[in-house]
Amino acid sequence: MRLDPEVFAAVWASLSIAAWSVLFAAIIGVPMGLALAVRDFPGRRAAITVLNTLMAMPTVVIGLIVFSLVSRHGVFGFWGLLFTPKAIIIGEVLLAAPIVANYTLGAVKAADSRIVPTALTLGATPLGAMVQLGREVRFGVVAAVIAGFGRVIAEVGVAMMLGGNIRGFTRTMTTAIAVETSKGEFAVGLALGLILIAVAFLVNIGFHLAQESHP
Repeated sequence: MRLDPEVFAAVWASLSIAAWSVLFAAIIGVPMGLALAVRDFPGRRAAITVLNTLMAMPTVVIGLIVFSLVSRHGVFGFWGLLFTPKAIIIGEVLLAAPIVANYTLGAVKAADSRIVPTALTLGATPLGAMVQLGREVRFGVVAAVIAGFGRVIAEVGVAMMLGGNIRGFTRTMTTAIAVETSKGEFAVGLALGLILIAVAFLVNIGFHLAQESHP
């Protein structure tokens, strides 16, 4: 594989888009998962069912929905987002946020159910109790964020539909793999695939090292 600027641009686009997507997905998904885990309210079961459904949402459907909103004739067409990294980020946030929320929900359910009541009894505010709960399940939350990162870094449908696969701008590793393979450049596609696997491997290694250093 040629180590030319085009390859580096695809790698950088993938990493930067995935990082921003996961950041916004965590901002949305973590509080959502915590709230669903500790609060009982009308429609809670329905909300969890919707969340589970969104986890299985096909990427092309998400891409189509966002495309209809940000295209020239869409509601937000005047922002000129289509075929930009921002459009990809919007689509990938919609993909990753339900995953982050669901994994956070699972982490809280697996934790000691007495954490929040005990914190409240000791004088903590509701927000303080939630912060304490977040500390107790922090590794589960990090795992949720990593799962979201894995979802978006390997995504191709949304990136292709909303980014347009523009060379040096919105072309990611996954869309580059699709293009190079379609041209018969299997070696280039395979090399980019190996880079993609290496990125996922390094992220998971970093998580496990952090987990071992903070028992």
